[in-house]
Amino acid sequence: MQSTPDYRFRIHPALTSFADECCATLARLIAYVGALALFAIVSLNFWDQLQLDTAAAEPADQPGFTLASRSRPAFAVSSLDLPEKSDGYEIFRHPAGGRKDIFHWGPPGEKPVAELEIYRPGGEFDPSGSPAADLATRLAQENPQGSPLGLEAAGVIDSKFGTLTLLRLPGRMDAARSCLGFIKRFDDPALRISGWSCQGNTLSARRAAIGCMLDRLTLLASGNEPKLAELFARAELKRGGCGTATAISADWVTDADHPRLRGPL
Repeated sequence: MQSTPDYRFRIHPALTSFADECCATLARLIAYVGALALFAIVSLNFWDQLQLDTAAAEPADQPGFTLASRSRPAFAVSSLDLPEKSDGYEIFRHPAGGRKDIFHWGPPGEKPVAELEIYRPGGEFDPSGSPAADLATRLAQENPQGSPLGLEAAGVIDSKFGTLTLLRLPGRMDAARSCLGFIKRFDDPALRISGWSCQGNTLSARRAAIGCMLDRLTLLASGNEPKLAELFARAELKRGGCGTATAISADWVTDADHPRLRGPL
């Protein structure tokens, strides 16, 4: 006798097909979510690397010179005999060790007419930098004549720190009334003395003003820098008085007001 199949414990083919579809859909969904997660991880890693490369390419935002109101003065300049003029003395320090002592003179509440800066560099010093460009910026933030920002020679003077080449901004309509600047650098000790003056109505008067400014610069404290004290001690031996120290040779090189040509034309 043939037995009849028992379908009570068998799954209907339609249900089996539906379960397979669900499993396939779930598998595809998991694969899709995994692909999205992998794409997100790769994108985040690429963004982080891009940020690191950008930060390495750009210089770090290091703090610059800041006013050091509690630092003790290291230099002094005796009176320049400017009537109704006030002087100021500020000290700026850099976190890398640099120090700038800056004197300026001028009428109260107005722009200075003269400035003297003594810069002792530290770790922030950049040998590739241009001190002439820095001096040109200090002489004039903007060139009203529209000429390129730069400096040209304006004569030579002698001082207790040695011979100085004077500089001025080019392109001025009245060169005889141009402000004069100067830069004097020393390697040992590392020191840079620079400044400018607009005092006087002629170039000769302004040369004399710069000579007197340097002649009256003295050292108050050298700290732990014996070579700095030695430098100023040697300079004092060459000090010959304000009038003598600024004597200008009437030479065609040094007399920029009215140079005398040598030889026939």
